[in-house]
Amino acid sequence: MAPRFPLTISVPGDAAGQRLDQFLAAEIPDISRARVQQLLREQKALVNGAAAKPSLKLRSGEEITLLGEPQPPPLRAIAEDIPLDIVYEDADLAVINKPAGMMVHTGAGATEDERNRGTLVNALLHRFGNLSEVGGMLRPGIVHRLDKHTSGLIIVAKNDVAHRKLALQFSQREVKKRYVALVHGWPAKDRGSISTPIGRDLVRRTRMTTRGSGGRAALTHYEVRERIASQYGKFALLDVRIETGRSHQIRVHVSSLGYPIVGDTLYGAPREIRLGRTPGVGPPSLPPVLKLDRNFLHAAAIAFQQPSTGDLLELEAPLAHDLLEFLEQLCA
Repeated sequence: MAPRFPLTISVPGDAAGQRLDQFLAAEIPDISRARVQQLLREQKALVNGAAAKPSLKLRSGEEITLLGEPQPPPLRAIAEDIPLDIVYEDADLAVINKPAGMMVHTGAGATEDERNRGTLVNALLHRFGNLSEVGGMLRPGIVHRLDKHTSGLIIVAKNDVAHRKLALQFSQREVKKRYVALVHGWPAKDRGSISTPIGRDLVRRTRMTTRGSGGRAALTHYEVRERIASQYGKFALLDVRIETGRSHQIRVHVSSLGYPIVGDTLYGAPREIRLGRTPGVGPPSLPPVLKLDRNFLHAAAIAFQQPSTGDLLELEAPLAHDLLEFLEQLCA
């Protein structure tokens, strides 16, 4: 049970000589050492009515008064000078071509050192300064997300009005998005739709799954752009459109059909793609192993209404260099 404030504690004889912070952490199990330190920094822990340092050595009979809960500073993202590939910009929004490996934003549980480093939000704050605050101080401007290892187009709102109008377009499924994915194997049909609900995997919490009950509705459409028969096996290049925005939606849905995205080891893709022929037989220039250190998934196109004018914006981003290079190796 959390303590009630203000709280007064008398120092017993056997605690004489102890440090103030150590005594409080041991005396009140429901308050962590970090919270004790914070109380002392905020001068909410008084010894005989006066503020004291954490290292103060206590004496028997002294009275310690805790005035209240510590108040942690609000979590806030910090600007960081990171280059951005800006595909489109106006007074209300910007559309960024996000590189693979960059997180859109960090979680609320990140520490001071871990957050505010290398995310899209850090780069956005440095480039634009003020952004919409609808998503909170850790996610300024962020209307929707892309997975860390997915590259491509993402919309950023510069003000709250634009943010709310864009979010409404997403919720009403008016935003049209097209992805390009390379998958292992050849789908049985040239085009199809996957409507299996998606929920959290109860065993592996970092994964989503189409198995089990309680999943949320999800709809994915795919079309085979190219079937590739290579020395490394069969692959298919897909155009994918989604009508819902579930976590890992495309990755989970295509994997559920038995065609995991190349590089997506979380959902069944191999870490390495090995040459099918006998080493030393066939074209000598082919490497025995191909490896992609990211998911072959790219948000290639997006279409939506400009929130102030209502004009239709249709934007595209070509495949990233590493994906093009991988395709060249695969098809050599």
